Amino acid sequence: MTQLLDDRLHSAKHSPLLSTAIRDQAHHLTGWVVVDSLVDGMAMGGTRMTASVTEQEVCDLAAAMTVKLALVGLRIGGAKAGIVAVPEHRDEVLRAFGRSVAPLLHGGVYLGCDQGTTHDDRDVFFVEAGYDVRRRPGITEMRADWTELWRHLKDITGYGVAESAIAALRLRSDERQRRVSIQGFGTVGRSVAKNLQAYGHRIVAVADVLGTISDPDGLPVSELLEITDAAGTIDRSRLPQSVTVLNQPEGWLDVDAEVLVLAAGGGAIREDNLSRLRADVVVEGGNLCCTAAAKEALRSAGTVVVPDVVANVGGAAVTGCILTGLAPSDVPTEELVRWMFDWVGQQVRRNTSDVLEIASQHGADPVPELLAARRAESAGV
Repeated sequence: MTQLLDDRLHSAKHSPLLSTAIRDQAHHLTGWVVVDSLVDGMAMGGTRMTASVTEQEVCDLAAAMTVKLALVGLRIGGAKAGIVAVPEHRDEVLRAFGRSVAPLLHGGVYLGCDQGTTHDDRDVFFVEAGYDVRRRPGITEMRADWTELWRHLKDITGYGVAESAIAALRLRSDERQRRVSIQGFGTVGRSVAKNLQAYGHRIVAVADVLGTISDPDGLPVSELLEITDAAGTIDRSRLPQSVTVLNQPEGWLDVDAEVLVLAAGGGAIREDNLSRLRADVVVEGGNLCCTAAAKEALRSAGTVVVPDVVANVGGAAVTGCILTGLAPSDVPTEELVRWMFDWVGQQVRRNTSDVLEIASQHGADPVPELLAARRAESAGV
């Protein structure tokens, strides 16, 4: 099974195990569920709900999920769902989605949250599907419900991204204060900003949906957090006087920073904007942040690139830990949360160090070699 999965992942004709369209015109539902791989009969991934989501995007995200879960040693396959957002019929669409995917949920394909969906949304389609994840055999038994647990874990993906950035700098024997630009100020970007500032680094630029703000002396992160809404949009009318608003599109590319953390949508770094990049360390804190061609060009130029399947794993990994029973059962919630942060930090730091060590030895994509090494470990080779 492992060898067959490895062969399929590395094939130029890579295709998922299952890709199914979900249609319910009466309830305004258009979407897809993609199961890229199954391990022990299980797969997992988030449910993306945007106006522009496509089947190919969902396929790519599901394939990335397969890799990121394997890299942290979890015995569960990768999946993903996508729903075309219809804001005026949101609740109706979510309920129709739940009814449509019920056989997959009950059959071992867990679909959680992703861009555009919340835990409340997940609860809506779980109820409609008659699905209770707590009944899954072998799952970690928790004293708190998932909603309460995730209140403590909302920053865990950003924490992992920050730990990945720190590991990348340490691998370069670089302990100095560095200037950091963050593209995206949602849950992940805000967590990255807090964590990197706590390490002593200077956040000199942040980009949200309205554009980029900057301060070469360092942005006041705590003040920005107070004037940022839940969607990650900063209130420009309340910005401190020291902050400059950059008007050019993708202004975060032009900021004088050594580290760039990408924490927004896919395709942020492309061949057409690559020449503007000034950072020499790029961390993919979101999904599919750089195109394949851009990554290849960055590696050829000597830029350190931490791929999303290494850095952006926190939320997915802790969900996988619970679903597979790896996380400790029946312990106080605070203890479980500490265990998860510690575990994610260990996995991210190790994989960052190893993937960059492989990358330093040759110019090719280092992820397949790291994946092969982790699968060999899992198989006891």
